[in-house]
Amino acid sequence: MMPPYQTPDKGTVIYLGEEANKNSCFMYSRVRDLCPLKQILHQKEDNTLIFEARFESGNLQKVVKVNEFEYQLTLRADLYTSRHTQWYYFQVSNMQAGMPYRFTIVNFTNRNSLYKRGLRPLLYSEADAKKHKVGWQRTGNEIKYYKNNAGQGGRQYFSLTWTFQFPHDQDTCYFAHCYPYTYSNLQEYLVAISKDPVKSKFCKIHILCHSLAGNVVYVLTITNPLKSGKGTKRKAVILTARVHPGETNSSWIMKGFLDYILGDSGKAQLLRDSFVFKVVPMLNPDGVIVGNHRCSLTGQDLNRKYRSNVKKCYPSIWYTRNMIKRVMGERDVFLYCDIHGHNRKQNVFMYGCERKQQANAPYVHPRIFPFLLSKSCPEKFSFPDCRFRVRKSKEGTGRVVMWKMGINNSYTLEASICGSKLGCRQSTHFDMKDLESIGQHFCDALLKYCVHNKETRGLETQHKIFQVLDPLKRVKLPIIASAKQVGEDFRSESLTHDAKGNHEKPHVPQEAGKSVCRDKTPSTRENFHSSSFNLVSKKMKKHNGKSVSKSAEKTFQYLKGHDRSAKSNSEKEEKKMKERLPSKSARPKKTRTASQDVNFGNSKSCQAQDRPQFSLPLLPEAKNRQRAAKYRSIFWSPSSSANEGT
Repeated sequence: MMPPYQTPDKGTVIYLGEEANKNSCFMYSRVRDLCPLKQILHQKEDNTLIFEARFESGNLQKVVKVNEFEYQLTLRADLYTSRHTQWYYFQVSNMQAGMPYRFTIVNFTNRNSLYKRGLRPLLYSEADAKKHKVGWQRTGNEIKYYKNNAGQGGRQYFSLTWTFQFPHDQDTCYFAHCYPYTYSNLQEYLVAISKDPVKSKFCKIHILCHSLAGNVVYVLTITNPLKSGKGTKRKAVILTARVHPGETNSSWIMKGFLDYILGDSGKAQLLRDSFVFKVVPMLNPDGVIVGNHRCSLTGQDLNRKYRSNVKKCYPSIWYTRNMIKRVMGERDVFLYCDIHGHNRKQNVFMYGCERKQQANAPYVHPRIFPFLLSKSCPEKFSFPDCRFRVRKSKEGTGRVVMWKMGINNSYTLEASICGSKLGCRQSTHFDMKDLESIGQHFCDALLKYCVHNKETRGLETQHKIFQVLDPLKRVKLPIIASAKQVGEDFRSESLTHDAKGNHEKPHVPQEAGKSVCRDKTPSTRENFHSSSFNLVSKKMKKHNGKSVSKSAEKTFQYLKGHDRSAKSNSEKEEKKMKERLPSKSARPKKTRTASQDVNFGNSKSCQAQDRPQFSLPLLPEAKNRQRAAKYRSIFWSPSSSANEGT
């Protein structure tokens, strides 16, 4: 059943906040200093729910009580806009346990939504967190996403409705679109790093600039101190996140990346010895604080402003671009990646940039890194979902601008708000541990791509790596690639085997009080890699001044076959390949041995667990906690000037 849109005269308005685009400026003070325009006064026996969204990253515009257990909610659009209603985060109290409540959000603007494909809202109960150490949980039954009979300015609205029951009487609960990660959470994380006597030696935290509201935009420089006598110039890796405030999963991926790269494992130290990491963990702190979904306080999407020279309006973008230019003048930039969340697709995937005439050296080919990442976490990352076209509408994004500045490996990493449809993780939601593991797998793929290839240069063997089912032609393509001999960490023997010879993930015993996740995540970072696979460049044999490398050409043939949108001249390439290769009868026959066959399929032993997750997130609003220094009044008008950072 889909409840119809109720006009305000058919219900009781019990909560009404400030509208997003009525005034020329916006003030967001401390929680208890700001009151909504309308909120009902409750009597002792009144069972009407109490709503609240006047806290950091909160978003709720209006609530209409339709009947005793049904409420109609309206979200606030991004400030200074009339659109971008997707992110919600609000508090509810004065509830009755076990009663069938229904919430309906009536002003979504996206026609397509992951709520149609199984996405469920998030619920956080303070009582459960205190008694049972349970954090954010998925909730909701009878979930429907549909077009309603309302709209504004010619724009059609869509509704999301769900039913649920509160677990406790007189509890305080929170609902959210995705796992919240606030600006205060980031500040607490960075303070912990600065106070750590070990991490602070190789992680330097600086002020990149100040936002329009005066909030600090941080930049982290992570690398090990140079050893005496070694003057090798390290390449740079640049990561940014949270340019879109409502894509909170990008912050959890960034946290996983930072946890890994700041760790004491041998792999983390090797990465810090090999690269200089420049990290901007939150590009849009103002939007995060006020609960926007996509825009900054200018009402603009900052990820379309990387070509702009207006420093006053887009300081974080202007200073980030200039910082990258300065780094490029000092050293080579190996990789740039901007981390996002995706509200219409499942899985994790990447967008890259590719020229029509791509270089013939695999180590500079933009498809290699996403391919390695898909092998590192095959149950979350989908290489067939990756795209490498540069569309005109994306020319102002960080990915495209950095690519045109000369960074060949320039990417946008997209993680679904919902979950995965791959392997044993099919039809499961991503939790916070899943998102953090993506950041850890990112480091593993980077290590496989560069460090081990460099150390084992010259040890080359030809292997038939695997056969893959082409999604377009539905035929199996034998892929020949140049694989280098690597260390013990990347050998197939590092995986355990069952009695039938199937690959299994190492068993990790569960400790008391630890989080239980749906997929079995190894407790040590050494296990965050897939089975032995290392796609590397093959030394080009020179013949009459021309490079000949059939394996590299075939590798590119495979990689290009996964981009459905890239319409290359495949028939011409096939003809050229046939001319280069000898006829089938003239080819020498080879006998395959068991050691040459490597199985990269999904593990049969990997099964989704029925046990619920008990991961405790950062509390939405801790009691009596002192607020972050910059979580003060935010006041901005178009005439005000932005503070410039160092």
